[in-house]
Amino acid sequence: MNIGMTSNRPYLLRALNDWILDNGMAPYILVDADYPGTSVPKEFIQDGKIVLNISPNAVKNLFINDDVLVCEARFAGKSISLQCPVAAVTAIYAGESGHGMVFPDEDVKKEESESRSVPVRSKPNLKVVK
Repeated sequence: MNIGMTSNRPYLLRALNDWILDNGMAPYILVDADYPGTSVPKEFIQDGKIVLNISPNAVKNLFINDDVLVCEARFAGKSISLQCPVAAVTAIYAGESGHGMVFPDEDVKKEESESRSVPVRSKPNLKVVK
């Protein structure tokens, strides 16, 4: 049961980023640009999403902790600070091969009722990563 456990998304994000880089490829992330706390250039958002190349050649000062991904990137020749809550990152993959992972919705959801804040486990959602 997932009660009391933190999200595994930041751990998987960091691990897959390292794995993609170790294989000589460029990690790309798909971000829900409408997620609260997300700061990305609006002119590059399509259908509420943005794809970001987070390889060392594309960004500076990449930092990923349990809550947020931050870095500096250039868009149209202008340096921009990016901030993406880890929960806003919906996928990470190698740009050259497409290998990576789509993150499922969080497994634990709070019930609507404020009188009961009991975590409710959603259906298991395992996916094959090729």
